[in-house]
Amino acid sequence: MTTPRRHDGGAIDIFERQRPQLLGLAYRMLGIVADAEDVVQEAWLRWQATDATTLNRPAAWLTTVTTRLALDRLRTSRRRREEYPGPWLPEPVVVAPGPEEVAEMSESLTLGFLTLLDRLRPVERAVFLLVEVFEVPFTEVAATVNKSEVACRQIASRARHRLREGGGRPAIRTERRVVDELVMAVAQGDVTAALARIAPDAVLVSDGGPKRRAARRPVVGADRIVRLLTNLARRSYGEAQVVPSSINGDPGFVVSVDGAVDFAAAFEVEDERVAAIWLVRNPDKLEHLVEPLALT
Repeated sequence: MTTPRRHDGGAIDIFERQRPQLLGLAYRMLGIVADAEDVVQEAWLRWQATDATTLNRPAAWLTTVTTRLALDRLRTSRRRREEYPGPWLPEPVVVAPGPEEVAEMSESLTLGFLTLLDRLRPVERAVFLLVEVFEVPFTEVAATVNKSEVACRQIASRARHRLREGGGRPAIRTERRVVDELVMAVAQGDVTAALARIAPDAVLVSDGGPKRRAARRPVVGADRIVRLLTNLARRSYGEAQVVPSSINGDPGFVVSVDGAVDFAAAFEVEDERVAAIWLVRNPDKLEHLVEPLALT
């Protein structure tokens, strides 16, 4: 068992400055906030047990440790996801506002992007994120995942190819107005107006987990999606509150019923129409929608 060292304020400050990025990396790897926080906490314990004065690049050391811890956890959670009832979606979060460069990185936090990442194997996911999102040099990525630099370049190329096969771009800019108009049309039962705001080949994916009812398969096509949404809107669930929110950087809504969060929905918009809807009902994934999460 390692004995924690007593760190001075400088070492603590270094870690705290890196914490949002470490949490962002771990969350992108794992898709669950609690798991990401556990990884960052373990990285902190290892940081405490290390003499920071001997490190030439403390930030790189922390990124390496966090990536390796997240890889270990991702490998052990794969089977749990395979046994998950229905589609598995990442946990939705509201991200705290930050500098312009943080806002640019938020495109890699969308539920659509994170769902595409699930097509990758753990090492592919780590390499892709480090190279494409965090712009870590291949030499450092190779050391982090214990692969050669040539192998990491091949892995990154393969990951980009697999994501393109997934049928979408990793980052999709969104428009609040289109989403608001769609939701208003659904609430009013105006099917024609709703269809005008949703792409013909749009997809709705819902995650209820083992505790809530949700569609077990993706709903594909504007007609089917609008029919589903309008039927849901007609039902009486008690006293409902609909709050517009930015979910993982996408425009969305958090819907509460009788004071408890019932679901969160994020919308991807392309060419002035909604192209995808990600709806999360699993109550275990709705805990980080009230207070913004500080991650980059």
